[in-house]
Amino acid sequence: MGTRTIGLFLCMFALELAARPISYSGGSTVMAFSNNMQDSVYYHYSPNHRLSLGVEAVNNKYTDQNYTYWRATYLLNRKNSQHSQRNVYLEAGISSQGSNQGFASVHYDWETRRWFSGFGVKRVSDHATDYSETFFKVGIAPYLGEYGDLHTWLLLKRKRDTRLEHWLTYPVLRFFKGNFFMEIGYKSEIEWDTHLMFRF
Repeated sequence: MGTRTIGLFLCMFALELAARPISYSGGSTVMAFSNNMQDSVYYHYSPNHRLSLGVEAVNNKYTDQNYTYWRATYLLNRKNSQHSQRNVYLEAGISSQGSNQGFASVHYDWETRRWFSGFGVKRVSDHATDYSETFFKVGIAPYLGEYGDLHTWLLLKRKRDTRLEHWLTYPVLRFFKGNFFMEIGYKSEIEWDTHLMFRF
């Protein structure tokens, strides 16, 4: 099953999922991503408590191309316990370069107030090549903040892009407070790996 087929299936299936929102109903989220392979800015809107739909403007440094993804993002599963939370997210996007180009991905995370772990797999088809991205993260909160405080995580990220030769492992700092989130990592081979998010 190709990336296009998977992406279309996920976009249609998202309408049938009864998951908690990624953003609250009627809410919006703006994100920015930057690493050695691409920069992007992404906006999504949650029309209801099940689904977020958005658009992402991409500057692909690897192929020296600019294009847009029309995206669907949703929470497939969330389980809360007394001391932890587990989430499974599915994402799909179709490129402005053609309906046979796009991506499909799955992300998982589990965390307590002290510990964090997560992984993600993304499969991409574009005009130049098909490739996949995989990452794993583990981390610890050095202090336990209260609601409304600045929260900090010290993470270790292991990442593989099949366009590159090998796995990379590097430290990442994560901060969030209220509706703002920032994650920033660094390794000499890829320089900065950043993710910013604001919800409103």
